[in-house]
Amino acid sequence: MEQPTLTTAKAFARDLCDGQEVDSVFVVRERNRRQKRNGEAFLKLQLGDASGGFECVVWDGIEEVAGCATVGAVVKVSGRYSVSARYGASLTAKAVRAAADGEYDPADLAEGPPVPYEEMAAALEELIATVHRPHLRGLLLRLLDPDTDIGRRWHRAPAAKYYHQAYRHGLLEHCLTVAQGVHAMAAGPFSDVDHDMAVTGALLHDIGKVQAYGMVNGATELTDAGKLLGEIPLGYYLVRREIERIEGFPADDAQAVLHIVLAHHGKLEHGSPVTPCTREATLVHMIDNLGGTLGSFDRIEKALGDGESWSGFDRGISGSAYFAKRVAGEERSAA
Repeated sequence: MEQPTLTTAKAFARDLCDGQEVDSVFVVRERNRRQKRNGEAFLKLQLGDASGGFECVVWDGIEEVAGCATVGAVVKVSGRYSVSARYGASLTAKAVRAAADGEYDPADLAEGPPVPYEEMAAALEELIATVHRPHLRGLLLRLLDPDTDIGRRWHRAPAAKYYHQAYRHGLLEHCLTVAQGVHAMAAGPFSDVDHDMAVTGALLHDIGKVQAYGMVNGATELTDAGKLLGEIPLGYYLVRREIERIEGFPADDAQAVLHIVLAHHGKLEHGSPVTPCTREATLVHMIDNLGGTLGSFDRIEKALGDGESWSGFDRGISGSAYFAKRVAGEERSAA
């Protein structure tokens, strides 16, 4: 199929700089209606493309903009991009409308993992092969095989709405790296950990996200089930239902893997209905937390402009991020 001829040059999110006039196409990743102190409404949008994202504020014509700027919509935005010491980076929109087909290349809009999907899928097969207990390996194959409905969705789903790996195949990337870390730790310094159980729990800990998240044009949104039930209860039900279909699945192992799913957020105030009470659940929680935080660093660095080594405050890491290799690169260039 012949690709449409683009009518305008694309300005990528990560290349925007203070004071720049912008007239380009982005995906709406989030939309919130807010109120000024005088009670008048305005819109805050999170816009993005394959290079990253930024905040956009719409003061005028908000009803018309709200009609076209739904989550997942592709919009043409014009306005001024600015970086404030107090409020951070944002674009103040002058006009927002639905983008026409010939105004953008879909490949420019959707983020993706740094490692090719085929490479991650092969690594997943290798890791599952290290799980020796037949019922645990069987559980993984029934839930994660891409030829099954749940497995196909798991391979494609994002890992988060915003903070880390919030793109297609992000859930596979996140769960694979967590499970690889658990595998290494259980085979090395923490040999008291049940390797097969910990790897199984690590691969399945976020499986509820296949039902909790939906994705349109690279924008992630919570589904009704995600909002009403939450990803942990959804994941618990998916895993428990599949366990009950496997004849002779040991009750102790069923309880252990389900505990990992329920406890992987670590604390009650973070959404886990129980806290980690086993070595395996504790290890999965710790590596999961590490993987999510380092994923936030990847997101932050990707959004930094050329010459920047510090980010602004980021909620994903509860602070600012510093990238020393960018400073080293600048010093080498100067030399």
